Amino acid sequence: MVTVTARDRLRRRALTAVQWVVALGAFWWVARDVDWAATADQLATVEPWILLAILCVTILEFGSRFSMWYVLLNGREPTSLGTTARIDLVIKFVNHVIPSKAAGHSVSPLVVRHYTETDWSEAVTVSALNTGLYASLYGWVALAGVGLFATRLPNGVLAVIALSTGLYIAGGTVVVLAGRRLELAGSLFTTLERIAARIPRIGGRLAGLVGKLPSFTAESAAVFRDLTGRPSVVVPYALGWAGTLMVFPGLRVWLLLTGLGGEFSPAVALPLVLVMAYSVTILPLTPGGVGVAEASATLVLTSLGVAPEIAGAVVLVDRTFGVYLPALLGWIPMAEIDLASLLAGETEG
Repeated sequence: MVTVTARDRLRRRALTAVQWVVALGAFWWVARDVDWAATADQLATVEPWILLAILCVTILEFGSRFSMWYVLLNGREPTSLGTTARIDLVIKFVNHVIPSKAAGHSVSPLVVRHYTETDWSEAVTVSALNTGLYASLYGWVALAGVGLFATRLPNGVLAVIALSTGLYIAGGTVVVLAGRRLELAGSLFTTLERIAARIPRIGGRLAGLVGKLPSFTAESAAVFRDLTGRPSVVVPYALGWAGTLMVFPGLRVWLLLTGLGGEFSPAVALPLVLVMAYSVTILPLTPGGVGVAEASATLVLTSLGVAPEIAGAVVLVDRTFGVYLPALLGWIPMAEIDLASLLAGETEG
């Protein structure tokens, strides 16, 4: 049992405050080069078809986002699209409350179990598979972007993106190997328990919950191997991932650039560029990568030829529709969930 002292709580609150200061500072850095009056004038003259296209792309992006959980959960038991949508939105909201994506994903078994009433072992397995596939795909796609554009990026930006990409690849590989090879799971979960203990507010209980995971590994590994061995699960998930993280964001950014008089060449590479630029969200610098992701993407786009005053505005709008809107909508179902009670119920059970 991990004991959280008053000093630990104070330290975590101070760290959270520092992270939000960093986030606000990064936002200020991005916004300072944007001529908001000129941008507003340009947006007012954007052709209606572009605005309609951005709306349609965003709606399709939501469908693609929900399909990822839909495919995984329906690989075991029939689950409605509405249920998978709520699961995705709640996790998206949680990702912007606690320090990093990795920490946010650690709460997903609770959310899955709450909405599907599946047993704990299966909720952990499906959540682990989502984390493993998501991280692996993100890491390798970001690496492709680094390989294509490394020589055109500032050294500092390249170093941070390379670190983030490496963390995605390592994290995805470890989760997938642990799910398929039982002998690796014990040491992995011991490490996860130490990480979970550092999560603000719910760290102690979450660490206790993670400590229970090794007792589920035999059953979980069988389910994990079954799901990862089925192309009918893995391929649609990968397509949903590509739509959510590459195709639709790439189209939205291209439309925004077109509407604001900017350009990017080659436009077909925009999906790779965005995955690479946003990879810094895995680093626990700010909750959900707020501010840091915008700064990273703005630096990457300007390094690749987009005008700074346009790049910042495009990135802010893209993140608003692709990240902050889903997180905001996630607050609605999240308001009906008492995460602390869920944790207490699992640890006591």
